[in-house]
Amino acid sequence: MNTKLTNLLQIKYPILQGGMAWVSESRLAAAVSSAGGAGIIGSGGRTVEWVQGEIRTAKALTDKPFGVNIVMLDHLKDEIVDLVCAEKVAFVTMGAGNPLPYMDKLRQAGIKVLPVVPSVKLAKRVETAGADAVIIEGMECGGHIGTLSTMALLSNVIPEVSIPVIAAGGIVDGRGMAAALLMGAGGVQLGSRFLLATECRLHDNAKQRIIHAVDTDSVVTGYSRNHGVRGLRNRFADKFLAMEKSGVPDEELNNFATGTNRMAAIDGDVEDGFVLVGQSLSRLNEIMTSDAIIQSIMAETIERLNAAPSLTK
Repeated sequence: MNTKLTNLLQIKYPILQGGMAWVSESRLAAAVSSAGGAGIIGSGGRTVEWVQGEIRTAKALTDKPFGVNIVMLDHLKDEIVDLVCAEKVAFVTMGAGNPLPYMDKLRQAGIKVLPVVPSVKLAKRVETAGADAVIIEGMECGGHIGTLSTMALLSNVIPEVSIPVIAAGGIVDGRGMAAALLMGAGGVQLGSRFLLATECRLHDNAKQRIIHAVDTDSVVTGYSRNHGVRGLRNRFADKFLAMEKSGVPDEELNNFATGTNRMAAIDGDVEDGFVLVGQSLSRLNEIMTSDAIIQSIMAETIERLNAAPSLTK
C-alpha cells in the first residue's frame, strides 16, 4: 500500500508503532519494522546509554527503518537529540512539549521529524518549521491524553496542512485504519494494539488484564487537574479518582501515581500499578506476533476500503 507515509519513510505499510514508556524497546521496534511497519523505541525516562544500546540492538535485528520517540519534557532531551543525530535513526516522533528548537538540527542530520500535535494551530506551526509529517493523537489513546477526540482531530487538521497526517488514538484494527485513510490520513500510529504483541515486554499479567477488560473499564485519572492519563480501572485508579475528587493537592496525587506505570508494565502489579491502554478494548483480545498483527490489520483495511464504493449504491 502506497501512501504519503510509506513514501516518506520508505516502509511497506503505513503503520507506526507508538513509543510507549517502559515497553517500546528494540525487540518490539525491530519486529514491527521487519513486518513492514515502522517501529519506535521509547526514550522517555531512560538514560542516554540505554537509548544508545537499544538503537544499536535494533540495527542488529533489522535493516528496515525505525525511529525514536523523544519526550520534550524529559530532562535528557538535548542529549537524546544529539544521540539520534549521531546514530542516524530514520525518524523521530516528538511530543509533550515544544519540538521547534530541535527540528533544524534533526533534519540537518537527515532525520525525518514527526511531531505529535494536539491542534490545528500547532500542526500549522510545525509544518511551517519544516516537519515532515504530523501525528494527531486523540484522547481515546492510552497514557497521557489531550482534550480532542481522534475524529475531531482528523476533521480539523487534515484540510489545513499539506504534509502527511498520521492518525492515532483508539485505532486498533483495519476498520479504524480504513476510516482514517478515507478521511485523508497518510497512515496510523498504533500503541495499544502492539501491547499484545509477542515481542512486547509488557508483563503477562498486564496483557491478560487487557484481554479480559470490557469497553467500560477505561478510566482517566487526573483530567480535572489538566494531567489526564488513561488506563484500566483497578484499585489504584479508584483510589486516585477518590483522592482527586476530594481535592487532594496535586503534589500528593503526583507522588501517589509516580511509578505506577512501571509497576504494572514491568512488575506485573495490575491492582496497585496502572495499566495504560486506550479505549478500544473489545478488540484487544489476542496475543500475536507483530507480523501477524500487521497482516491482520492490513487485510481488514483493504477489505473495508474495497467495500467502500458499495456504500453509495
